[in-house]
Amino acid sequence: MSCRDRMCVLAWILVVGPALAAQAAESTQGAAPGLRPAAFDPLPLGSIKPAGWLADQLRIQAGGLSGHLDEFWPDIKDSGWFGGKAEGWERVPYWLDGVVPLAYLLDDARLQAKVKRALDSILNHQHPDGWLGPVGDSQKHKPYDVWPLFPLFKAMTQYQEATGDPRVVPALLKCCRKIGEVLAREPLYSWARFRAADLAVSVYWLYDRTKEPWLLDLARTAFAQSHDWRAQFDDFRFTTRTQGKFALDTHGVNTGMALKYGGVRYRLTGDVKDRDAVFRMLDLLDRYHGQATGIFTCDEHLAGRSPSQGTELCTVVEAMYSLEVLASVRGDARLGDRLEQLAFNALPATFKKDMTAHQYDQQCNQVICSARGEHVYVNNGPASNLYGLEPNFGCCTANMHQGWPKFVAHLWMKTPDGGLAVIAYAPCAIETTIQGKPVKLAVETTYPFRDEIAITVSVSEPMSFPLVLRVPGWAETCEIRAEGVAINLGGRDVDAENIELAVPRSDPQRGGMALPLKARWNGTKTVALRFPMPVRLYRGDRDAVAIARGPLVFALPIQAEWKKVKDNPQFADWEVYPRSPWNYALQLDREHPERAIAFEDRLIGHTPFSPQGAPVIATVKGRRLAGWGLEKGAAAPPPPSPAATGEPPETLTLIPYGCTDLRITEFPVSTQDAAGRTQ
Repeated sequence: MSCRDRMCVLAWILVVGPALAAQAAESTQGAAPGLRPAAFDPLPLGSIKPAGWLADQLRIQAGGLSGHLDEFWPDIKDSGWFGGKAEGWERVPYWLDGVVPLAYLLDDARLQAKVKRALDSILNHQHPDGWLGPVGDSQKHKPYDVWPLFPLFKAMTQYQEATGDPRVVPALLKCCRKIGEVLAREPLYSWARFRAADLAVSVYWLYDRTKEPWLLDLARTAFAQSHDWRAQFDDFRFTTRTQGKFALDTHGVNTGMALKYGGVRYRLTGDVKDRDAVFRMLDLLDRYHGQATGIFTCDEHLAGRSPSQGTELCTVVEAMYSLEVLASVRGDARLGDRLEQLAFNALPATFKKDMTAHQYDQQCNQVICSARGEHVYVNNGPASNLYGLEPNFGCCTANMHQGWPKFVAHLWMKTPDGGLAVIAYAPCAIETTIQGKPVKLAVETTYPFRDEIAITVSVSEPMSFPLVLRVPGWAETCEIRAEGVAINLGGRDVDAENIELAVPRSDPQRGGMALPLKARWNGTKTVALRFPMPVRLYRGDRDAVAIARGPLVFALPIQAEWKKVKDNPQFADWEVYPRSPWNYALQLDREHPERAIAFEDRLIGHTPFSPQGAPVIATVKGRRLAGWGLEKGAAAPPPPSPAATGEPPETLTLIPYGCTDLRITEFPVSTQDAAGRTQ
């Protein structure tokens, strides 16, 4: 392929590729009232199965808390949902919302039996008026509170996709009728008022299968009674650390759920401001509460940009789910960029690496996990960053399970023109039908630890359909090899045996791009991608920096001493104390950080997200800062840069953020040379 041809292809990608989803969405503006089509259609649960390191990660999850909570945790084992005396509100629905996909993605008969037993009980005890589950519980939750039905519906729709159970759709329709009666009598309140988009997602799912118009009326009613998140971010007032009061409009988990509010409502309104609302939300959250990992602080409420403030685990998994829903609605590649950032950094970091314990809050600069003394959080308790069964509060114990499984289930989606689109890159296998014919894809990769991805397409007979490949926003180049595949880009036939596309970096805040690859497939063919991963610096609080390469953020691991503080019926609660120095300033040039940082690949084992199993390391020089210590039970804010110190340079080894237990992620920068002179 000539340089001129490469430039033509590049120009077409830059002009046409990013606009694909927007054009699809804009084309619905004149549509009759009803549900606007989504840009992409998620594949039914079970169509995508994890492979490689991702399958190992789900197996670790099944062997940890997720696969055993119902055996010993009273809020599942003895729940009011199953006739017991324990909590009968949100915790069983939350648990099922993550364990249903975990069971069927792993083809785990043990977990599937648990899921079936739980859902059989719920379906078999549906009330005559249609209500599903307890009417009030022993914890004095209000009767006919509709909020717990929102996660229950998500669990049941996934179960129906995986099993084809004929009871699910009629049961949900009957329950939706009851919800309509409840909302006519008493409008949404408390948690449900702030989480209406979660109900709408399941109502749309039902509408797609039944075409019952009253379902859309129910969704409109729910939105009309809800907190208007788009309006809140159109006039955003929460630009500093929230004070200690408990308020639902600054609540972290509510905010993570709210990322999808505008996009989900758009399918009813057709309002492009709804469709695009997430990007303003993310921009404001990044600006005032953002962290290097792509998530915002919230301990329990929006907490500013200090890397010692916490972020609740529930917020991470709910933000991921919001991005997955929006990737379908909006089809914008930027959402895949953010989803990968959360999945490969914030999600694994907040678990003990065997997933037998979790934190309520994680911190980017997390140098100690102790319940003793004063703490920095807005209004969370002293045990919030301990690793355990239910540190601080049990909602994350119930809700954390959806993170990895739903990520797997949304890696790829169907396009309106009969193709398949990448939302996020990870090893997986896909079985689906296109044009009524079976199609298989195998994605073989060690991404995000390496930069190469092989997508093997197998068809039973020759056929044409596109693959929409996401070029990440951080990528400077994209290399494609596709021997023996006839490819068409924007009406141009392309020799794809060896293509390299340069991606301009004039806008460092740009997001990913869609690369539509229209190809004719025959037998089994492989498209090989490579996204060389440049080094980037994230600019944090007080002009500190964090190092990123590709979708991974790197952090200094601190040697950890684990102290058991409580035995649970299974597993345990732990405090973690530092046993190595952490108070360093990095010695590097902000304009050319790659000159000071060296990367080395390591073996990828069965537990890649662990300090010992880190598949890639980075080495960089740093100098100790004697005055940087603890404050309110956490690392004090990073000293201002440039940070002067007389300490000699040391070689620091950094690992991916998600591999760490204790860590420093945002560092001051020292501009001194080896002799201690200011450069």
